[in-house]
Amino acid sequence: MTVTIERLENNEVKLNIEVESAVSSFEYDKACKKLAQRVNVPGFRQGKAPKNILEKYVGIAALQREVLDSILPTIFENTIEENNFDLVTAPNVESFEFAEDKTLKVVAKFELKPEVNLQEYKGMNVEVEEFKNADDAVDKEIQNIAERMATLNDITDRKTTNTDLVNIDFSGYVDGEEIKGGSAKNYMLDLAHSNFIPGFAEQLVDKNSGEEFKINVKFPDEYHDEKLKCKDAEFNIKINSIKEKVLPEINDDFAKRVNAKFNNLDDLKADIKKYLDNAAKSENERRVAAKLFDTLISNTNIDIQDAMINREIQALMGEFKQRINMQGGNYDEMLEKEGHQKVYEQLKEEAIKRIKTSLIVGKIAQNENVQVTQEDIQNKIAGLANMYRTTTDNIVAEIQKNVNILHSLNQQVITEKVTNLLVENAKVNYKS
Repeated sequence: MTVTIERLENNEVKLNIEVESAVSSFEYDKACKKLAQRVNVPGFRQGKAPKNILEKYVGIAALQREVLDSILPTIFENTIEENNFDLVTAPNVESFEFAEDKTLKVVAKFELKPEVNLQEYKGMNVEVEEFKNADDAVDKEIQNIAERMATLNDITDRKTTNTDLVNIDFSGYVDGEEIKGGSAKNYMLDLAHSNFIPGFAEQLVDKNSGEEFKINVKFPDEYHDEKLKCKDAEFNIKINSIKEKVLPEINDDFAKRVNAKFNNLDDLKADIKKYLDNAAKSENERRVAAKLFDTLISNTNIDIQDAMINREIQALMGEFKQRINMQGGNYDEMLEKEGHQKVYEQLKEEAIKRIKTSLIVGKIAQNENVQVTQEDIQNKIAGLANMYRTTTDNIVAEIQKNVNILHSLNQQVITEKVTNLLVENAKVNYKS
């Protein structure tokens, strides 16, 4: 057997494989016996059909493909290992030919990962804008907790204020036609924290329970529905009921209600401060990591082949489409509005960045011999189980059905370890 290796453009490798007739003939006969055991040939017992009959019944092409499936994996594996090839795509058989003497000739191609010429990545100097919690961050968080613990009292003796919650019926119209999805019954709206279009909640202030009236609003320029952008709308409103939010008094008893582990308000404040400090630390580490990778990407020469970029763009398009659909938008309409070329260029830029980041992480992991342990994977599985509110056994069962999940978890661990290595060794200058 001979394997001739040709290095092509765009990080492609071509293999010209020739397998001598003695080996290919042996494998061909073996394939006949295997297929004979799997197919029922009329007039013959299972596995007893002669080769010439089997060839007519299943087709010579099927038998030849069986030979390829038997021979090629080992050839590919040995060639890749001997030449230390780092593949992006699995080998693809472009053509094969069985000569009359049964000599087998195969042409296969695969893509290699681009060469990564890294600069020094330890002790990098970076300047980042430091994230700091506001001086009143603890007090604001306590206020947020109080808001969540507020009780609601029915109001019947006054008009609405901008801090009330109101139960309303509403229906909206544009150009005299009812807005699709623009009506509801018994909808509870927090006037202080409304996510309705600007001007809607404000016009529900100073109204009585049971009152019916009309309001006029204008949909914003950036509204997600193209048909409603910049449109004037009229809404019929009925106030069904008014509720007043009553906040608890913020004292030691309040702290104990939040969690029995707190003996007093100072304990609660200390716990919140610790949480906010950790969150600030994590955010600053994220900013440092982002700056480090941006710097590495800028300073590292990587010649990425177009095929690799196009595959990543397709993956990004799939993610983008799913995100738009989940938000209730229309992917095709958005694409038409933004322009196919503009969206493509934006995704191409992101695709190149993702590919370079992945290649840099892989190169550093190789240099530093970064390993993924069983404990690392177990921690990831436990995290997934907690996120999806299920058991680790269920996550393991999903992994067994889809090996790509395990590959993704491995990649996450490697990326985290490489990121931590970069951050820990970086020289950071924080600017306010």
